[in-house]
Amino acid sequence: MKVFMTGGSGYVGRATIEALVRRGIEVAALVRSDAADRVVTGLGASAVRGELTDVAVLREAARGADGVLHLGQHAGADAAEVDRAAAEAMQDGAGARPYVHTGGVWVYGDTAGVADEDAPLNPPRLTAWRLANERRVLARTATGERPVVVMPGLVYGRSAGLIEMFYAAPGREAGAVPVVGDGSNHWSLVHVEDLAELYVLALAAPAGSVYAGVSDRNPTALQVSEALSRAMGRPGAIRRLTMDEATKEMGPIAEAFALDQRFTGARARGQLGWNPVRLDPLTELAAAR
Repeated sequence: MKVFMTGGSGYVGRATIEALVRRGIEVAALVRSDAADRVVTGLGASAVRGELTDVAVLREAARGADGVLHLGQHAGADAAEVDRAAAEAMQDGAGARPYVHTGGVWVYGDTAGVADEDAPLNPPRLTAWRLANERRVLARTATGERPVVVMPGLVYGRSAGLIEMFYAAPGREAGAVPVVGDGSNHWSLVHVEDLAELYVLALAAPAGSVYAGVSDRNPTALQVSEALSRAMGRPGAIRRLTMDEATKEMGPIAEAFALDQRFTGARARGQLGWNPVRLDPLTELAAAR
């Protein structure tokens, strides 16, 4: 089997290449720089030179693969348009072969208790554009294609990702880890290596499926910040931010970090046999780094 993927040199993409290669799957990954080329080839994938805006490259690479994983994201005000055109090109190339698209549970907004993929949608401004793109992707089920959407929770592990970027690293610099508001809101977490396994399994999912990529671990934001404070050797060193302060410091992503979300990944476990094994995020995040 050969899989074409975008975002292969990124945080989740690197773990996903590793998961694919372990299964003996041939991987071709989109790269836009020599540095990204070195990353993906070092992991055992071949490099396809191009960007998410190169729709002809995407279409041909997808046409030559047995399945497609779209993990890449364009940075910029035109992210929605680029993502839509990239998805269309790859779905055109993939035809009736599997196409797995990346969403995110933030589009659901606050949840009332523990929610699943059928919860009402109420996205923060940061991710509102995803809704129309995901509907377009899934609509192609009607024409005999095989789209699937994976919606990761907040990804942690390997001392990288958004928690590292917006909480751990600023915490080390300031001597105290930020938390938005009182931190009583919940985050739905997933370890990057568990999420990578879900992407692999999603290649065999029924057409039109949507899966929340979460490990059923939903600590509060304050618990996460407290764990990070222990990791830097200053237990309890927390810096509380109002929403205005958080937005000024973090940007629009602060609104997403303030969401109160609890999700279950039961659908992926039941339908795909997904079995997350990294189930103690607070202990892992509290480990010295």
